[in-house]
Amino acid sequence: MLKSILAMVFSLTTMSSFAQSAKPAEADMLTGVWETGSGKARVKIDKVGEVFTGKIVWLREPNNEEGKPKVDKNNPDESMRTKPLLGYKMLQNFVYAGDKVWEDGTIYDPESGSTYSCTITMTDDNTLDVRGYIGVTLFGRTDTWKRVMLKKKCRVSRWL
Repeated sequence: MLKSILAMVFSLTTMSSFAQSAKPAEADMLTGVWETGSGKARVKIDKVGEVFTGKIVWLREPNNEEGKPKVDKNNPDESMRTKPLLGYKMLQNFVYAGDKVWEDGTIYDPESGSTYSCTITMTDDNTLDVRGYIGVTLFGRTDTWKRVMLKKKCRVSRWL
């Protein structure tokens, strides 16, 4: 009897620790480089502490008509209008809610200069539905982002 109780306690403890370790691993699936639906930008999403943030790491057209790096010219804060778009943190403060959904974050749209509440849903390992909205999710727009598969650098060694 005692052996069966101990076995049951051990299995429950093991299952509980496995479930707790699976949640962070699933949450971290959001990290990586993602291309926006328009293909104009790529955003690298990282985990910083317990939240996820994303910054622009690539632009199809990184320079303006004058050949200078594009800046955040539409930002409502005049002091930010000279900040380059490359490296700009456009996703902030996302927390993992479970079931491949990240919420409570914001997304900044440099084309309009507006910041929106945002929810990110992973529909498969390489696809995100990024929904920016005002107030409630009903009043918003969803953009589908695709994971960018980065080629690993290969090192060729010579045999002497």
